[in-house]
Amino acid sequence: MTSEKKTLKVALTTLGCKVNQFETASFMSGLEERGAEIVPFSSEADIYIINTCAVTSKAGAQSRQMIRRALKINKDARVIVTGCYAQVASQKVLEIGDWSLCIVGNGYKHHLVDIALAAKQCDLEMHMGDIGTRKEISLLPVRHFPNDRTRAFLKIQDGCNSFCSYCIVPYARGRSRSLPVDAALAQIGVFVENGYREIVLTGIHVGMYGLDLQPPARLSSFIDDATKIYPDIRFRLSSLEPGEVHDEILDLMADRQNFMPHFHIPLQSGDNGILRKMNRGYLAEDFSKLVEQIRKKIPYAAIGVDVLVGFPGEDDAAFGNTCSVLEELPITYLHVFPYSKRPGTKAAAMADQLAGNIKDERVARLRLLSEQKKRAFYRQQLGTSHRVLAENKKNRYKLMRGFTENYIPVLFPAQETSANQIVNVFLDRVEGGIVFGQMI
Repeated sequence: MTSEKKTLKVALTTLGCKVNQFETASFMSGLEERGAEIVPFSSEADIYIINTCAVTSKAGAQSRQMIRRALKINKDARVIVTGCYAQVASQKVLEIGDWSLCIVGNGYKHHLVDIALAAKQCDLEMHMGDIGTRKEISLLPVRHFPNDRTRAFLKIQDGCNSFCSYCIVPYARGRSRSLPVDAALAQIGVFVENGYREIVLTGIHVGMYGLDLQPPARLSSFIDDATKIYPDIRFRLSSLEPGEVHDEILDLMADRQNFMPHFHIPLQSGDNGILRKMNRGYLAEDFSKLVEQIRKKIPYAAIGVDVLVGFPGEDDAAFGNTCSVLEELPITYLHVFPYSKRPGTKAAAMADQLAGNIKDERVARLRLLSEQKKRAFYRQQLGTSHRVLAENKKNRYKLMRGFTENYIPVLFPAQETSANQIVNVFLDRVEGGIVFGQMI
């Protein structure tokens, strides 16, 4: 008489960026194909997989907290820790306690499912290596995302060569590596088969896409191909560096209805002295010219901006320069982060580190400016019609929610059958910072 093989219960959680979300979705797809049962992270499981983040000290603390949380739920479970915190702070992970631990570095994520389900396992396993020597991107196929049935993220690039003085990411992710064009297009095809209507092209430094391939490719050429092959699928870019928003990208966006008019561009500081200390490679006036160029070519585009507040040596005058630049520019919203000292980076050793209360005050000021900019952009769009990807009615108004091409979240009356459909919506009012519309 043979005993029935136990179905392993696996819980996963993700901290940090869209790249991590894509990778966790790949782990989930692979585990499901191998017969594992995916359960919520708050449930008792046989295996817990934590895809960590190290971009700030807070993210590192949250990563450790999730490890402890898994052990509290089931002290006998196997805990697999991967991601950027695992890569740069494996010793900190080891210090958490005496438990069945497996650390999988970023260069070995494509082996994670095999590692998790291996018949022979040790109480302590470390699958690590020098991420800086990795020459090829890890192939991580994805079938679907756990919480989003309308929009998929596609990691087309990993790593970064820039070494901004505040950033730990090149040490955690290695050098820039690109997904081959054929593999990227094939993954889009899988998403389309699974019903996704919008795909967000993401990576650590997306603008570097294709430069390491043989023969080399360009991001604009890839977008050109993808938007032609899949004319009914909406494509959106996650983030581009200021020097990488080329005319080819702008021309494609202006020409293709399925290439969404939405930019997310990091400024980080509006003070040239701070930008030099950050090793950013451009000046504030360069950024201003770029925004004006985008507005001239694509007036209705959403322009989001990253800002890093409280960098070492950022005095009142330097912060004032940042505020002045952002107040004057016709941008849509800000993502504001306080500077976080990351051991191993050049900025961590710089003098004139700012107190936390100063950083908090400056973050609050810029987040208020972000709300003002966002609402002004919303008001500008009233009285216009947009193609909206309807998502769901998970809001207190019980109205359908979706995003316009230029990334405006809008609520409108619609049947549940409209979910995951692209519909025409007239934007008619803004109340309390929320945009409401009517289907046409």
